[in-house]
This record gives sequence, structure tokens and C-alpha cells, in this order.
Amino acid sequence: MGNAMNQPENSALIVGAGTMGIGIAAIFIAKGWHVTLIESDKSRHAGLHLKIQQALEEMAALDLPQSLPVAIHADMAQASWTNIRLVIETVYETLALKQAVFKQIEKYAPADIPLTSNSSSIPISEIGRGLPIIERMLGLHFFMPAQLVPAVEVVCSAYSRPDIAAEVMRIMKAVGKRPILVKKDVPGFLANRIQHALMREAIALVEEGFASAEDVDAAVRYGFGFRYIAAGPLKQKDLAGIDIHNLAAETMYPHLKANTKPSPYMQQLVREGKIGVKSEALQGFYEWTPERAVEEEKRYYEALRQALEIIEREDEP
Repeated sequence: MGNAMNQPENSALIVGAGTMGIGIAAIFIAKGWHVTLIESDKSRHAGLHLKIQQALEEMAALDLPQSLPVAIHADMAQASWTNIRLVIETVYETLALKQAVFKQIEKYAPADIPLTSNSSSIPISEIGRGLPIIERMLGLHFFMPAQLVPAVEVVCSAYSRPDIAAEVMRIMKAVGKRPILVKKDVPGFLANRIQHALMREAIALVEEGFASAEDVDAAVRYGFGFRYIAAGPLKQKDLAGIDIHNLAAETMYPHLKANTKPSPYMQQLVREGKIGVKSEALQGFYEWTPERAVEEEKRYYEALRQALEIIEREDEP
């Protein structure tokens, strides 16, 4: 499936057209970019335009062309690289696969353009190990659903060129994202490290019988998490008083979980196939019905859209 139109000056190439790749494609299309999608599974090609259109509708994107500016190919060799300004890899989270993808990217990518990976945990220095393009490689970690969550992490390794990182930050701002510069590519980067620290304690509280999954979620959503749309945890403590947090930490920190492996409870759920709404059992931390799962997903996306409106209003003059 080739281009429906000539490529404009700004064009992004995305390798992998799964859920994240589709959401990322929508972000760029909404801001007038052309997108080239590389998807090796040709059986998926026919449905990609519809999925991108759905992502754009979730964004409430306006003033879009009648024909989406998207080219879809099964192989990088088939793509036009003329106006590519940014490459984003979004394939399955396996180091060997990602390394193989970047070896292919090395063959075709124009000199000096940023080459990025949407890996959620693998350090970019590991993906680029031994490649001459490593100085142009960065992590570019979007959060699901990519088309709605404003943040994106721009992750540097010790080899990353500062000018390449600055260019990716500029591009992300230009397409309406909130880029976060992560100066060292430790596993999990920034947001996932914070998130997993919270999840470790949240799961432990359920596993050890302190509270139900419903009450743990309520404590976060309607308690301290409610404040995070207004201020991050460090600014919030500045507003409330670091001294108070310090006193509380002296009492609590000795009792917080510090396990270095996933909890036995979570591992058991995975072994039993109870991995949430996508499992045959329709179980995870909660029990689901097909109807409730669909209803909850709609509510979740609508809540994200409303939260995004709050963030966007802060940017209005």
C-alpha cells in the first residue's frame, strides 16, 4: 500500500503497527505529519487505516485530510526515506528483536536523524550496543494510550548526542506532547520506576489482606492520586511541607515492601492466565464480564480525555 499523497516536509517512520505504533502514528498525523508504517505481518495491513482513524477520533483531532497521510509497507526497503525526520521503533519488548530492527534501520536511515525506541524498560544502550548509530539512538517512551497521555520520556544513554536529544524534545513539543528528559537509561527509566514502586506496595497490601483491590484503587484514585493532576509528588510536598513527609517516612519506610522479584500473588495470577480483561478467564485483580470490560474501557478513555482537557487549558494564553 503506497502513499496516497506526496510526503510533506515532516515525515516520521514507525516500525511496528501494534497498539502503540497506531497511537503514535495518530499523534503525528493530527499535527500534519506524514507517517510511514512498517508492519511485517501483511495480514494486518488492511485494517490499519481504520485503527488509526479510531485513534484520531479518540483524540478529537480536527482538520484532517480526507485521505490519511499514511504509507504502509512490510519491509523498510520498500519505504521512501526522503523526508523522514524521525524513526520510532515500537516492536515487541524483546532485546534481540529490537537489536535486529536497528541493524535494519542502520541500512536505510538518512544521516543525523534521530533513531528512537519505544521500549518501556530496555536501556537504549543495550539495544544499540555495537552499532555505529548508537550516538543517534534514544529511548522515546510513550504511555498507553499514546494518543491521549501527554507525557513521553526522551531517554539518553552515555553515547547519545545532546543535539539529537534536543531535536527529539523539540519534535515532541511540536506534536503536542510533554517530553521528559531522562539523562540516564537505567531499566524502567523514570515513570515506570515510580509506577512499579507504587505497584509493589499496592499488590502487597492486597496479598497480605490489608485491603481489597477495590479499596487500594480507591485510596489512590480518590486520595493522593487525585492531587497528581494538579501537581506532581515533589511539588505537592513543597506545597504541603517536606517536614511532614519526612516524619511520616521515618514511621513507614521500615515497613514498606522491598522485594526484588514480582510478588508471589502476581506470579500466581500470571500462571493461572488471570491477566485481566484480555484473558479467557476475564479475571485479574478484579473479576470481569465482557459487558463490564467494554463499559469500563469507555469510561477510562473518557476520563483520560477530560483530564487531558485540564492539562491543555493550562497552556492556553
